[in-house]
Amino acid sequence: MRSSTARFALLFSAFILMLTLPACTSKGLIKATTDPTTDILSSTSGKAWFTEDGLVKDEFKVDAFTALNFENVKQDMAQGQGEYLTSLGSLLGVPEDRQATFFQLTREKYPQLVPTDKTTPAELVAALHSELTSDPRLTGRPSGD
Repeated sequence: MRSSTARFALLFSAFILMLTLPACTSKGLIKATTDPTTDILSSTSGKAWFTEDGLVKDEFKVDAFTALNFENVKQDMAQGQGEYLTSLGSLLGVPEDRQATFFQLTREKYPQLVPTDKTTPAELVAALHSELTSDPRLTGRPSGD
């Protein structure tokens, strides 16, 4: 008798599971996947980084990319080259003809961009923005402006 009761419970559980699986949509799956990340990122920035569709908002792409690839970005910056640094430069809007200058800048200014091992991705992005807006090689302005 116990065996038939156990079988019934197993079959009933499988039946309930089969009924609930089709109710799971891809939008629900994406939401379930991105919500924890959204909560973490929005709680650290005070703003929501994602649209309702689960896409990173344009104004947060640099922050999100840097946060998610922080160690690789730092390594590429220290070397002054690499795919993560190339992607970061593109996200920052560095023109293709000034990418080499951008790479050189990150290598030269690495100690200022990442002053300690406790530097956060947000601090790195802020320091990088400051350097990019003040470097005449990248702004196209003479250094006296």
